Amino acid sequence: MKRNYYIVALIMLTFFVISFITNILGSLTPDIISGFNLNLTLVALLPFAFFIAYGVMSIPAGMLIEKYNEKKMMTAAFIVAFTGSLLFAWYPNYSAALPSLFIIGGGFAILQVVINPLLRTAGGEEHYAFNSVLAQLIFGGASFLSPHVYKYMVGDSSKPGAGKSLSFFHGIVPENLPWVSLYWLFAAICLLMVIVIAVSKFPKVELKAEEKAGAIETHVMLFKKRVVVLFFIAMICYVGTEQGTANWISQFLSTYHGYDPKNEGADAVANFWGLMTAGGILGLILLKIMDSRKVLIMFTILALVCLTAALFGSAKVSLFAFPAVGFFASVMYPIIFSLALNSINEHHGSFSGILCTGIIGGAIVPLIIGWLGDHLGLRSGMLFLYLTMGYILSIGFWAKPIIKNKTIFDKKEVAV
Repeated sequence: MKRNYYIVALIMLTFFVISFITNILGSLTPDIISGFNLNLTLVALLPFAFFIAYGVMSIPAGMLIEKYNEKKMMTAAFIVAFTGSLLFAWYPNYSAALPSLFIIGGGFAILQVVINPLLRTAGGEEHYAFNSVLAQLIFGGASFLSPHVYKYMVGDSSKPGAGKSLSFFHGIVPENLPWVSLYWLFAAICLLMVIVIAVSKFPKVELKAEEKAGAIETHVMLFKKRVVVLFFIAMICYVGTEQGTANWISQFLSTYHGYDPKNEGADAVANFWGLMTAGGILGLILLKIMDSRKVLIMFTILALVCLTAALFGSAKVSLFAFPAVGFFASVMYPIIFSLALNSINEHHGSFSGILCTGIIGGAIVPLIIGWLGDHLGLRSGMLFLYLTMGYILSIGFWAKPIIKNKTIFDKKEVAV
């Protein structure tokens, strides 16, 4: 099939938007706590509401995509995300924030299910691996950019020229909640995406039998397999580690080292995502020369070392060690996903839906950290990440993929 560069570009833009909106929560956490007078558990319910939507919507979305075309699904998903963004922008209070984030998360869950097979079709199967990596780099780039947009829109008003961007929102954004302006921006972006998709022509996507979501009976059957359950838990642990770190960086630096969430805190969160992107590039190179399980073991151990330095080091050490955790966590998701799919020989579409449901780890782990933080202190709460990373480390020892990643040192097969 002829490659459709326009649709590939649209998918990359979609990845950018998903990441830009999703990963702003870590930068907003201190502002949300002070703005709504919340404890750590209550603020942790916000990412819980967002990521639990993935658990609710991922498998149903996989089934719906077989009934409705990609254009309709993507349009509906952005309308849902627009509605969620507008809800909180219009009613900026904690009670509205929870359903708002759940609605946005539901829309993004649908998008995640739709755009991966669409990327394979529009970009060509032979280029799918490259395009998937490119999408992850764009995803990371958007996560790096969003905290800087936050700084620009909600910067220190005492500095010359700061806060001028808020003039457009004067009168509709509460004076004590300037960061709510971001949700007006998110609503505008989602509405723009609805318009762009509406005027776009989409190719027809034919899912292979192994890529289809399958009936609910197939999912039940898969959950009876021990390896499926183990990798489902692994995905919960990975997303929990990623969000459990990113969501609490700014608050930790403010609580223990007195760093300003609008400056050093936002920069640290941005650098976490930026270094995760850079680490992904190094990981790609290493996967060409090493077994993926060894790469996972090495990077996870280094991530644990950096987490220890971040939690118990000095202010300057902590400021640099937290982003370094992102660098070494970069290879976890693609390696876990590939090891999982390569560990069974059928129903890969249904298994992918199950793995995507594991994104609920982004709901569960930050909430556990917040609850522990209220009772024992945030530093003690973040020690829970040793458990999630420890499980990820164990994968490198017990995973037995049917197909291993190909390296440059593998002997070439000789035709007989």
